[in-house]
Amino acid sequence: MKFWFNMSMLAAESQRVIWLRMMNVSRGGAGAEHETHQMVSEKVLAATVAVGRVMTGSTPTAIVKGYRRKVRANARRLSK
Repeated sequence: MKFWFNMSMLAAESQRVIWLRMMNVSRGGAGAEHETHQMVSEKVLAATVAVGRVMTGSTPTAIVKGYRRKVRANARRLSK
């Protein structure tokens, strides 16, 4: 049950971050360029970390929780 709860929350939280990012990017300028570069680099890093966790035997729930931590941090940063 924990895995499905965390996956559902990740989906909901991710949608909010996507919306916040698109609002930021739609403004244009240097901030938008910085945000798009940061978004791509964060995604590559998060995928790399997740693969490392899979290879070391982490549970799916732990991996999803790691993603959720990053998504919540992005939501806080983008909400300012």
